[in-house]
Amino acid sequence: MHKRKKQVLTIAGSDSGGGAGIQADLKTLSAHNVFGMSVITSITAQNTKEVTSVYDLPLSIIEAQLDAVFSDFDIAATKIGMLSNADIVHLVSKKLAQYASTNLIIDPVMVSKSGHTLLHTDAIDVLKTDLIPKALLITPNIYEAELLAETTVKTLADVRQACKTIQTLGCRHVLIKGGHLPDKPAMDVLYDGRFFRMYPGECIDTPHTHGTGCTYASAIAANLAKGLPLPNAIEASKQYITAAIRNGLTIGHGRGPTDHFYFLPE
Repeated sequence: MHKRKKQVLTIAGSDSGGGAGIQADLKTLSAHNVFGMSVITSITAQNTKEVTSVYDLPLSIIEAQLDAVFSDFDIAATKIGMLSNADIVHLVSKKLAQYASTNLIIDPVMVSKSGHTLLHTDAIDVLKTDLIPKALLITPNIYEAELLAETTVKTLADVRQACKTIQTLGCRHVLIKGGHLPDKPAMDVLYDGRFFRMYPGECIDTPHTHGTGCTYASAIAANLAKGLPLPNAIEASKQYITAAIRNGLTIGHGRGPTDHFYFLPE
């Protein structure tokens, strides 16, 4: 018997180590029983220890991928990760407008955990002016929130203020992730322009957190595609990423990835 599944697109970079980027996104989408598609923007050479090289794909092939996917599939949600440079950000923004994309989730990937720059400085302004205003939700971590809000974020009060600042860029909702917040670790804060909603979480003592941001945002996109309201989609996704971190994989010789399929038998 033929059947349909909700279709979700990820636009991001490729991670040769398989723990983050396109690879983590597609694993997450499969784990949520939606059909995942991908547009690759950059190819990274990386593992659990470091990013050693980045190659940005030509704009023509990125555009061709976007046209191919949007012209054929009924895309219920789109998740954006690594876009690397200003030209890629502008192109993706233009194509999303052309195809009237909805349920857009932006994970503003800027710097890798090993310190490698993944979003050029000149691209941040284009991200702010061109792409963020199209987003239903943007999901920065503390460091990304500091760059976007141009402020220091050390306390929960700082998080709230950064949410307000980022929301004025035009996105409908801001979710600042508290994984690096000293006074309230694992507390995520959602702001819709009027109200704050808090998502307390379990602080798990583990180094194996490679790809958590990609995974969290992709889970939110999948849950939105399946019909959950945004606050509930975030709640379900936080439960998923918490369990994936708790069951993190000790593979490689650096920060291991989360286990996207922790619920499957050994």
